[in-house]
Amino acid sequence: MPNITLPDGTVREYDQALSVSELASSIGPGLVKAAVAGRVNGLLVDCAFVIRQDARVSLITAREPQGLEILRRSCALLLGMALKQLHAKVELVAAAAVGDGFFCDFTLARVLGPEDLQRLETRMIALAAANHSLHYVLSSCWSMDGAVLSEGPYVPSTGAMSAFALTDVSGKGAQRIYGVCWTDQQELQAWQATPQVVVINIDERQIDYSQALTDTLRRAGVHAHSDLRNEHIVSKIRQHRLRGVEYVLVIGQREMEGGFVSLRANAGDDLGRMSVQAVCDYLLKAPVTGGIAPPHSKAFKPLA
Repeated sequence: MPNITLPDGTVREYDQALSVSELASSIGPGLVKAAVAGRVNGLLVDCAFVIRQDARVSLITAREPQGLEILRRSCALLLGMALKQLHAKVELVAAAAVGDGFFCDFTLARVLGPEDLQRLETRMIALAAANHSLHYVLSSCWSMDGAVLSEGPYVPSTGAMSAFALTDVSGKGAQRIYGVCWTDQQELQAWQATPQVVVINIDERQIDYSQALTDTLRRAGVHAHSDLRNEHIVSKIRQHRLRGVEYVLVIGQREMEGGFVSLRANAGDDLGRMSVQAVCDYLLKAPVTGGIAPPHSKAFKPLA
């Protein structure tokens, strides 16, 4: 019969094997709702994982970096399910978390546009409200396509996803939809306000660094977004200027390897290369017209 050691050193004795979800429930009703995964003897597992022997266990919520990533990864599966329900001939290819959200790759003879995103988002909201198990989502749409999925775990059920929005669709034939996902509506609404600065990567090699830099700016109090889409750099810069974003930070290999950033103003002025600290100081002193403060999720991690 398992003895469970919790992070604070408390040992709980159980007379039979139990799942991570059942462990959370035994600790408190609020925790069972908040838990999205667990760590058992250092191994990341989903909430259905059964603990049969003595173990050290910690519960992971969406307020933690790994938990928020799990939430976003699961949201990508939810998007796949919505695509399947609205477009019977769609072929799902891949789904993953990226930056502040997620993406789903698929093939479809019909090219989807911005007007399709609202229908898909509405269907995702309905699926989330139905609180399906993620096992149902996987078996009903992803497994039949043989899609290449990122490794789990995933949230226990669709009801865990309540603050998401679809943001962009691109491609013809082989298409990709991007979305954003947060832990609650307040964080989502804060994200949706026009940021002061957007961090833009040149190619996929800078994705992790660009997101880490974005989180560092947020920790400093700057309203920052990352744009990690697989789109041409010039197109991304133009889109954000048209939105009224005041500054963009362009991150390429030289910036990443050199530990500096290249700052550009909306008017097109190249403000040159700066250290990460210097750009934080500059943006904090610059006038802000965006209005709403950035979200301060506990999941943000500073750039090392």
